[in-house]
Amino acid sequence: MSASITVFLLAIPMSLGLAVAMGAPLEAGLISAAVGGIVAGLLGGTPLQVSGPSAGLTVVTAETIQIYGWRTTCAITIGAGLLQLTLGSLRAARSALAVSPAIVHGTLAGIGVAIALAQLHIVLGGSPQSSALSNVLHLPDQLARVSPAAPLIGALTVTVLVLWPRLPGRAGRILRRVPAALASVGLATAVAAWAAPSIARVDLPSWRSHALPELPQGPVLGLATAVFTMMLVASLESLLAAVAVDKLVADRNRSHPAGPAMPASEAEAEAKAGPADRSRSTPPLKRSDLDRELRAQGIANAVSGLLGGLAVSGGAVRSSANVRAGATSRASTVLHGVWILVASALLVTLLERIPLAALGALVMMVGLKMVSLAHIRNVHKHREFLVYGATIAGVLVVGVLKGVAIGIAVAVIVALHRLARTRISVTEQNGEHHLSVRGQLTFLAVPRLSRALGHLPHGAYVVVELDGFFMDHAAYEAIQDWSNAHTAHGGQVAFAGRFGGRIAEPAAAAHTCCRPWTPWRNHHCHDQPEHAPPPQSAADRPAPSVTADTAGTATGTAPPKGPGTDGKALTLDPPHAHSGPPPEPTPTPPEPSPLPQAAATAPPPPAPPATTAPPPPAPHAAPAPQAAPQAAPQVTAPHAASLRRPAPADGPPRAVGDHRLVRGLSSFQRDTAPLVRGELARLAREGQRPSQLFITCADSRLVTSMITASGPGDLFTVRNIGNLVPPPDAEEGDHSVGAAIEYAVDVLGVDSITVCGHSDCGAMNALLEGAPDAPDTSLWRWLRHGLPSLGRATSADDTRVRFSGRPPADVVERLCLTNVVQQLDHLRAHPSVARRIADGTLRLHGMYFHVAEAQSYLLTEEGRGESRPADVFAPISPVHPAEPARTGA
Repeated sequence: MSASITVFLLAIPMSLGLAVAMGAPLEAGLISAAVGGIVAGLLGGTPLQVSGPSAGLTVVTAETIQIYGWRTTCAITIGAGLLQLTLGSLRAARSALAVSPAIVHGTLAGIGVAIALAQLHIVLGGSPQSSALSNVLHLPDQLARVSPAAPLIGALTVTVLVLWPRLPGRAGRILRRVPAALASVGLATAVAAWAAPSIARVDLPSWRSHALPELPQGPVLGLATAVFTMMLVASLESLLAAVAVDKLVADRNRSHPAGPAMPASEAEAEAKAGPADRSRSTPPLKRSDLDRELRAQGIANAVSGLLGGLAVSGGAVRSSANVRAGATSRASTVLHGVWILVASALLVTLLERIPLAALGALVMMVGLKMVSLAHIRNVHKHREFLVYGATIAGVLVVGVLKGVAIGIAVAVIVALHRLARTRISVTEQNGEHHLSVRGQLTFLAVPRLSRALGHLPHGAYVVVELDGFFMDHAAYEAIQDWSNAHTAHGGQVAFAGRFGGRIAEPAAAAHTCCRPWTPWRNHHCHDQPEHAPPPQSAADRPAPSVTADTAGTATGTAPPKGPGTDGKALTLDPPHAHSGPPPEPTPTPPEPSPLPQAAATAPPPPAPPATTAPPPPAPHAAPAPQAAPQAAPQVTAPHAASLRRPAPADGPPRAVGDHRLVRGLSSFQRDTAPLVRGELARLAREGQRPSQLFITCADSRLVTSMITASGPGDLFTVRNIGNLVPPPDAEEGDHSVGAAIEYAVDVLGVDSITVCGHSDCGAMNALLEGAPDAPDTSLWRWLRHGLPSLGRATSADDTRVRFSGRPPADVVERLCLTNVVQQLDHLRAHPSVARRIADGTLRLHGMYFHVAEAQSYLLTEEGRGESRPADVFAPISPVHPAEPARTGA
């Protein structure tokens, strides 16, 4: 109710002012406001959008009235409405938004300038001319014969409009509840009644003399053009306003999750209500149905034209006032139309006291606000200002429809110029040749590109830097063929992209819905030089870490750094439409892609860099011991030091770690937090309800959310050294794992428990190396819980555990697999687990993750024709997850 009154008080002066600006009967503005509120409000797809006479249609309607007269203009409005209804039924609303924003905002800005120029004549006490150019040319004559009353009333209106939202103090907060438009027109009316009683005022004719539409008269092509122009402008303005309303509602919901402002008593009751009660009291609004909104606008225009009203469209000013006033449903929009009908019948005498200069000043300010500085900055940032300026000039000089056509033509020319403008340069530095390509690579640039590549000497080291977002097939083949030929002649080629990343994704990736874990794959990007902490002295530098290269071999030396590559080997993949910076991380990552990953993040070897990386080892093949990646150091002593990471002689690199932590947190806040904030807010409200308890090792290479494609709220995770589950009667002073199991099973009610081991586990290495003479430390007191696994793995029966199709590669891998099976036996001994298993409401799973292969294995039971089955780990297929005949549980 309060929102409807606020919008009504704003719509009355706006409707009358726009009718004056168009040269239409004043009652036509009230009719269109009422019809837009009631008809479009009831049927529209954007509940909080308020429709009525539009500033964007001012120039179009004024020109139509001048050419065809008022009654034919009403018939044109009906035709535009029927065309909108047809397009909405064909679901073409989204297509209308495909027009460049520079053209749309340029059109509205041009209309706004034309409105301001026309209304300036009314503010000066005269009458507007037929076009924007005529208004500019006749402005000196108007200034020469101006009378002081009208400009002073107009200046007062403008002053109040500008200062009213800025009133300070508590009194200002109370006064600002009155719309600035109503306050300015009301004060101007009061001052004019006292100081200028003879000033020109609103003249509402009798409703008995109201003109209704007639059959259109005039050339068919001209009438069709007028119908199409009115439909185009009304539709674009309505759809843009609908999108803006969605953003306003989303911003309001983020600022006030419980809904709009309410009295203290209601807010207290809202706080005491449960989540279900709150959702019933303020149901969330859905996103706009743009096709339904377009159909509703068409029906409203047809009805308004039939009743002799102005054309209708959604208005950003009225809609934003509706949202900010606290509207929660379409009832406020409909009620505001009802109030306008009542005012049209009962407040005629009051409305006729409004000075025309006040209405002209009000509409002039509305027109000036259509020239948005934010839009100008935005189009300038995206290098679209030429299109924006051409559209404005076209609208002002030749009209709206031709101005839009001019804007589209300029946009096409600019796009073709950018597509064809590719700068290719070749430089030589210290015997290395750098070929730089700036711009998009299409077939138009292939001749120049081939000529530049052909001039490069055979056997040279060449760095090809591709600074662009697009490469078509012709350009890709030209570069690929040259690269193969250059390498065959003994040359070396390195490719660098605009952001130090790949030029494009593999062709098969174009058919997937996303690019899994691309940000994770490059998760050390914030360690690049431009983000690095201040340089350290040689004594303060940390020792080089052990990393795995693309061939699967380990190295402890710093990677060689090719020129222009920032230490990264870059690969040229088949062309893709977009190949700029990697996409934003997704809150719930999908299943890792089965495609072989190229060496996008691995350091290039000293040998000539290849354009592709060898594929990873087959998931079913036993890894060769000499080629197994070893990201962790080998365990050589039976002490706690066997699990430690080597540190520099001068102490741990604390400053580097701190900087990396801060950079990582900052990267999360910038890139990921905006994507997951809504989901985390929902989890915070509803509480955690995970379906799985996941017990795994604390190894830093094991990213549980990645390998299980899970997100926040999915896994209740317990991590410890060796993924150990002590039996309930053997926990010596450490009950954390048992407490987590009991809480997950009895309180959270998980459906399954998974014990996950992994390859090259440091805890298993330590058990093998140091179990007999282990010291009495906290670490070894914990590792003693793995002694049953060690005894089971070193027993005479070495066929007890294996992979599907092959035995374990070595004794460490056999112990890692056996440990998973043993910990499942420990799990069954916990009373809460045993009770749920007996009830059939809990399942246990064993899992093994091979880090180097990025391959997951699930524990199954296969009959071997013996007295007992073997414990078999079957690989998970990248396409269809394996369905084991019977789980290890």
